[in-house]
Amino acid sequence: MSATVSVQQAPLDDRIVAELTEFLAEQCQLLLRLGDDLTPFAEIAPDAVLGGKLLRPTFAYWGWRSVQPDGADGEPAMVRAAASLELLHASALVHDDLIDNSAIRRTRPAPHLRFADHSPPDRPDSAASFGRAGAVLLGDLLLSWSDQLFQAGIGLLAPQRATAARAQYDLMRTEVVAGQFLDVLAQARGAFDQPEALRVIELKTTKYTVQRPLLLGAVAAGAEQSVLARLSDYGRSIGEAFQLRDDLLGVFGDPDKTGKPTNDDLREGKRTLLLALAYQALDEAGRSELHEGVGRPGLTDPEADQLRALIVGTGAPELVEQRIAASAEQARDCLAGAELRPEARQMLLELVDIATQRNS
Repeated sequence: MSATVSVQQAPLDDRIVAELTEFLAEQCQLLLRLGDDLTPFAEIAPDAVLGGKLLRPTFAYWGWRSVQPDGADGEPAMVRAAASLELLHASALVHDDLIDNSAIRRTRPAPHLRFADHSPPDRPDSAASFGRAGAVLLGDLLLSWSDQLFQAGIGLLAPQRATAARAQYDLMRTEVVAGQFLDVLAQARGAFDQPEALRVIELKTTKYTVQRPLLLGAVAAGAEQSVLARLSDYGRSIGEAFQLRDDLLGVFGDPDKTGKPTNDDLREGKRTLLLALAYQALDEAGRSELHEGVGRPGLTDPEADQLRALIVGTGAPELVEQRIAASAEQARDCLAGAELRPEARQMLLELVDIATQRNS
């Protein structure tokens, strides 16, 4: 999540990765028992899951710890349920890369390209189609596995708390798909619209990345409504700031740190708040240049550099930075006076910086 990881966070990361590694090993062995031709799934699935920021499992766990002390009854079950959110995220990323035709994910070829390499050698003309089909099915499989691991964890808790956590999980899945569709729709429309960009952020990132995972962990822990309200407001602020930082990194980030080519977001035509603010500030000629360049698959590197210079000249990146800083401060304010366990409050404050002051 950041170059600096909290001393509280590192052991949690290890626990989540251990849960995922064990679960994936079991599932991949099952695949291999079903037939040798499923070897590509067994090879690609773990790479699609492991190596991420673990942000959603982290927020779920600290939602739990906002109420429950370290080592409380049910914590191992909560860690397992939290780990399942990384499988859900991996499913979304596999499909997202396919939708956007992205070539790289975490410095590796995207799954649809890796599956294309496994296409039958006597049918080279169908390799791309084979790769796309493999990615769709991998995303579906990871979604199924996520539900399986979630239930294996949450099912060990008291029924009332497990039901409340399941409700948050179900909403999370619906909201992220809705947000993804709105993102695709915004790109298809080709307009630079601030309210639309913020609506996509709310569903695709704010709720999915921070708010729902936090509330999922908190309701599983038996949190009071006053705590849930504070965590919800905190999650809303951090989720927006996280995505705004992501949007800046998508245009101006270092590919060696982000794991993706810097020009991908411009070529894919992501309709972000950054671009909406730039568009609003430009004259007619500048708007035309931005509209013609963003979303063009054949955009060259020099043309992308020219678009970046155009965006910088509008002052839009500074406005986004200001909004990130304001959202981060709002999140800190939400924690002030909230009835949270001290260690959880401290970690949630650290997560403000981890989520918003990152370079990858």
